[in-house]
Amino acid sequence: MEIRKIGIIMNGVTGRMGTNQHLERSIHAIMQEGGIKINNDLTLMPDPVLTGRNENKIKALAEKYGVEKFTTDLQSVLDDPYYKIFFDSSGTQFRRKFVEMAVKAGKAIYCEKPTAITTDEALYLYTLCTEAGLKNGVVQDKLWLPGLRKFSMLKEQGFFGDILSIKGDFGYWVFDGKVEDQPVQRPSWNYREEDGGGMIIDMHCHWRYVFDNLFGEVKSVSCRAATILDERVDENGETYKCTADDTAYATFELENGMHIQMISSWNTRVRKDDLLTIQVDGTHGSAIVGLRKCLVQPHSITPKAVWNPDIDSPINYLDQWHEVPDAGFYDNAFKIQWEKFIRHVELDEDFRWSLLEGAKGVQLAELSLDSHKERRWVDVPELG
Repeated sequence: MEIRKIGIIMNGVTGRMGTNQHLERSIHAIMQEGGIKINNDLTLMPDPVLTGRNENKIKALAEKYGVEKFTTDLQSVLDDPYYKIFFDSSGTQFRRKFVEMAVKAGKAIYCEKPTAITTDEALYLYTLCTEAGLKNGVVQDKLWLPGLRKFSMLKEQGFFGDILSIKGDFGYWVFDGKVEDQPVQRPSWNYREEDGGGMIIDMHCHWRYVFDNLFGEVKSVSCRAATILDERVDENGETYKCTADDTAYATFELENGMHIQMISSWNTRVRKDDLLTIQVDGTHGSAIVGLRKCLVQPHSITPKAVWNPDIDSPINYLDQWHEVPDAGFYDNAFKIQWEKFIRHVELDEDFRWSLLEGAKGVQLAELSLDSHKERRWVDVPELG
């Protein structure tokens, strides 16, 4: 059997997402499993090099995960034809510079989202790659989460009948760091607009591909944003001013006429099944879609609700839902997409999650912010 090594430049993976999801749970996991087995004659084996600005950080990561190569000299590995793929998980505001360098070196490009701060820049990156004839992709991990995959299965089987409405609730309480025993769970740049932070630029990029793939293409948006906590404490214990939105209340109209109401907040305490829940109501049945679980209530066992506020409800509505069982093993969502991209680069297999899809996410975030500022509905034009 041939074990074919695939050189991958992993840039800026010292952050929380880059380390946990891309290095540890994706590339390192694939290597630990013996690579991506294509058939009895061929296995694709990732061979990463870690690049970044802080040598101590990337050296520590390399040692922890058994990666042999690391460097602060990005250009040196871009100049090496052994490396076919360039992956960037650095700060959004640095993405353009790194992608331009990788395109000039002729690498296949794979990026975290958001791919840029503005739609124009996101489209520029896509055009840059395609005009150079380079394969490219953007992380759209939530499409492979077990809960969303179970929903897709139900939809394909006709469980819902006609889908009537969709309501989404995402978020949790992020501590502000002012109490010693309650450290923050997210980095401080997330709450500074000047550093590329903000709920809308972060999460509406996700909602775009989730809605487009699961429910229908987004046609227009009405959004109100808020900065509910105006001060937080950073990693050095210093109090700073929050300049980015940390909460968004949005309604999305789809091309098929459906509407989605979506609340996204870092300032809400959880009393629901998961940090993300999407309720889908249809003529034949409904579902509560979470990250890993999916609960359903078919029309035949829907209880008859009676409005009587003078007595406690005789129905426990939470008990009227049934969990969709696992159909099998659900691998890490980031890892699944990494495998697909590697196969796309090496075997020319289909991969439709290009940087154009990333630009669509940035577009929706940008138009959501426009809607907030102008206090009106904003149409979402097609991106060419």
